[in-house]
Amino acid sequence: MITGAAGMLGQDVQAAAAAAGHTPLALDRAALDITDHDAARDAVARLQPDVVINCAAFTDVDGAEAAPDAAHAVNADGAGHVAQAAARQGAWTIHVSSDYVFDGDKRTPYVESDTTRPLSVYGASKLAGEHEVRRGARGDCTVVRTSWLFGAGGRCFPDTMLRLAGQRDELRVVDDQIGCPTFTGHLARALVALAEPDGRLAGLVHLAAAGQCSWYEFARETLAETGATAAVKPVPTSDFPRPAPRPAYSVLRSERAERLPVLPDWREGLRDYLQTRVAVR
Repeated sequence: MITGAAGMLGQDVQAAAAAAGHTPLALDRAALDITDHDAARDAVARLQPDVVINCAAFTDVDGAEAAPDAAHAVNADGAGHVAQAAARQGAWTIHVSSDYVFDGDKRTPYVESDTTRPLSVYGASKLAGEHEVRRGARGDCTVVRTSWLFGAGGRCFPDTMLRLAGQRDELRVVDDQIGCPTFTGHLARALVALAEPDGRLAGLVHLAAAGQCSWYEFARETLAETGATAAVKPVPTSDFPRPAPRPAYSVLRSERAERLPVLPDWREGLRDYLQTRVAVR
């Protein structure tokens, strides 16, 4: 069962589950609002899934600053509702969290045991969601932190860069935030692998693309791969003040890597994204 199934990640999880021979039970927000505790309980009881992958999330990082209750209702309370409902039916929960639970003060990759200190309402809501899931699932869960998601099923950074490159001669892009751009098509396959009975790993894991880059490097690579001619200029975060602060460094690696699926380098993810983007348009 997939919650948030109409979202960018949810669409790819559906495809990955079907490709692996499973029957995806896909619920978009219209079919299940996870902020409704009773609705979550009833949906899981009706569908009786073996695994519930929660892709539903309040993802508007800046919007969360103005709407903290709404962000918390989805990312924390709603995530807990899903985990509780799954546990009631004996189903495993896989929940997707974020690198924004960290403050970005490190300059070496964050691992699962590092101290969390979110800078934003969004990050705090995602961290609260991790706690709610682990409590609600009573141990039968995998909480997956990932980073800088992009995919063909929704608005994302490369899509925005390509659109702007068609409108402008120069793009100014932040060069002092570093992360791991992760293609949802690659992450989805890894989540399905973690859902298999012999792939389940209880607790917290970090799962993101190999390599690291800045938003500027990500933009430059995107335009180079497509032949777009707009120039890309690196600028500091201070040139783009936003309501929500972002961690300056949020590269994720795992202390449990030997037991996890391996995701390709972010550049390979970008190439696969661009091929998928062309195919769906």
